[in-house]
Amino acid sequence: MNDPKKIGRPRNFDEKVALEAAMNTFWTKGYDGASMKDLTSAMGISGPSLYSTFGDKRELYLKTIDFYADVDGCAPVVAFEAETDLAKSIKDFLTTVVTYSTQAEGGPRGCFLASCVATTVGEVDGVAERMEKAIQDTDERLAKKFQKAIEEGYLPSDFPAHQRGCLLHDMRQGLVHRSRAGWSAEALLADLDDRVEMILSH
Repeated sequence: MNDPKKIGRPRNFDEKVALEAAMNTFWTKGYDGASMKDLTSAMGISGPSLYSTFGDKRELYLKTIDFYADVDGCAPVVAFEAETDLAKSIKDFLTTVVTYSTQAEGGPRGCFLASCVATTVGEVDGVAERMEKAIQDTDERLAKKFQKAIEEGYLPSDFPAHQRGCLLHDMRQGLVHRSRAGWSAEALLADLDDRVEMILSH
């Protein structure tokens, strides 16, 4: 028979919702500025629940980075991969970047990795590796579609697939930077056709 006293109480909170709340707290206040009280209050859980589920502050921070990379951060890439027409997929990618950067509700706008996480590289163990992996993974996923277009004859054989994937990624960060400076979605979307042409030029 199990001793009821030794059976832990079931969790009564959604871990994904709690992680998103923690991410927004780090994003708004920064890693150093976010206190454990700030985090537990935003997540709606007690200190013991936070430690038992997510670990200490550093471990929680790393989990929010993984959460963002798997969910929010990939939305533009998912949009890029979902469209079959290459030119439209590039435009969908950039449009999604603008949407997430200017119309986010319930949390900060822009990019968590660029706005918050990048500032803690070299200061919090485990961050640098995650940043490097996130950048490389994105570059590779973007380049893969250009490479496929080369193989299918849509792009010339000497088209620089990897370089253009990196350029598209860099455009994303530029749009995020401008959005944080207060540029409107309309302004950011105004020259997308020119950007698409630039990416596909040979």
